[in-house]
Amino acid sequence: MKLDRIDIKILHELQKNGRITNVELAELVNLSPSPCLMRVKRLQTEGYIEGYAAQINVRKLGQTLTVFTEVTLKNHRQIDFARFLAAVDKVDQLIECHLVSGGYDYMLKFVTASIGEYQTIMERLTDMDIGIDKYFSFVVLKSPIVRSQMPLTSLFQA
Repeated sequence: MKLDRIDIKILHELQKNGRITNVELAELVNLSPSPCLMRVKRLQTEGYIEGYAAQINVRKLGQTLTVFTEVTLKNHRQIDFARFLAAVDKVDQLIECHLVSGGYDYMLKFVTASIGEYQTIMERLTDMDIGIDKYFSFVVLKSPIVRSQMPLTSLFQA
């Protein structure tokens, strides 16, 4: 399915406010409500919209620790990557995992209750013998800019 500029605008608006009414959305993208709803349903069916979620202000709940971790694997066979991913996928505190180019293999993002919890997780992972050669941890002190929305209208100009 090829997306046009209206589809991109719909996605752009929905990522900003997933609770927007169809009437409000239709107005923002210059459509009448019925065609707008048909487009949204098509975008959902085609998998462009994977779901809707609440954005939680974790700071209001209490203190957390965010840690970025660079991981280098000992070996680089497909089975080594699969074994590593299968293990880290079971860690609830891991909220992002990226296979990257450069001097290491993976960039992981953890959110934990404390440095002690992070240390326990990393000790457990290294003890599991899942192929970790080395890792480096970067504790986040402050996050002045965090965006949950992609700049869809400038990335994909239909």
